[in-house]
Amino acid sequence: MTKRLTEVAKKAGVSEATVSRVLNGRDGVSESTRTAVLTALDVLGYERPTKLRGERARLVGLVLPELQNPIFPALAEVVTGTLAQRGYTPALCARTIGGVSEMDYVEMLLDHQVSGVIFAGGSYALADARHDHYRRLTDRGLPVVLVNAGVDELGFPRVSTDDAVAVEQAYGHLRSLGHERIGMVLGPEGHVPSRRKLNAMIQAAGWGDDDAEYVERSSFSMEGARVAATKLVERGVTGIICASDVLALGTIRAARRLGRSVPTDVSVVGFDDSAFMTCTDPPLTTVRQPIETMGQAAVDLLVTQIEGAGVLHDELLFEPELVVRGSTAPAPRR
Repeated sequence: MTKRLTEVAKKAGVSEATVSRVLNGRDGVSESTRTAVLTALDVLGYERPTKLRGERARLVGLVLPELQNPIFPALAEVVTGTLAQRGYTPALCARTIGGVSEMDYVEMLLDHQVSGVIFAGGSYALADARHDHYRRLTDRGLPVVLVNAGVDELGFPRVSTDDAVAVEQAYGHLRSLGHERIGMVLGPEGHVPSRRKLNAMIQAAGWGDDDAEYVERSSFSMEGARVAATKLVERGVTGIICASDVLALGTIRAARRLGRSVPTDVSVVGFDDSAFMTCTDPPLTTVRQPIETMGQAAVDLLVTQIEGAGVLHDELLFEPELVVRGSTAPAPRR
């Protein structure tokens, strides 16, 4: 008990005596101090006293699929900073292979009486994944916001990059450079943002059933992208649009292993404009997601729900920006 009091007091920036008064429900403690102590208790993983468990903490969960892809730490930085400014404490939950699942994190967050949850890159974006844990949040009436496209039936507010505009920008750029055989490396079949990108490409390029050879699927890893992109390059594709920067880096590796030069022989366009894409060889042409604006909007939507105000459940679409660097060049002459 003494160790717990000490840790909570240090985390909340108050005395151990103040922590004791809050935990015992005594008077003489301001509401802001009381909230700080309860939040510290939640963050440190200690159970609240039984009589305090019915109250939600000013704690907000941020659930991410990983931290290796630089786009997710960038989003986490924006969201956690904005939450702190609004008086909420972020609880970062990043999934790992063979580690804690998204479903497990949801259970943990519910146990800690969080005020709401923001998800990015979760199983909500996979049409064939299990979505039971999201429905548990709906049943509890817990405020939730999803970052980037997900399956429609969940009904949560969404903050997304406009995938159609992203593809139009990338495709238009490659066409302006004279590329005619343009392919795509996308995420898995059931990945909703990848579906949107493919539909946009079908519209922009006028693809039909015979153009399926221009599309390859991959897990969101450089290794998976290398396998997928190898097939496209061997089929004579000279321009490749990728569903993430990580896939684009794997695509560049594939081209080089086939003895092709990027961008002389093959031009590559990524998606995200995550950290260090100016430092790759060559620097990556990519479509930038407006992560700062989207992260702030996600927090605004969540706090609006927490405070009991009505919130539109329509999807907010944010326009991306094409950033041209060294991985694209005029199509090779035949």
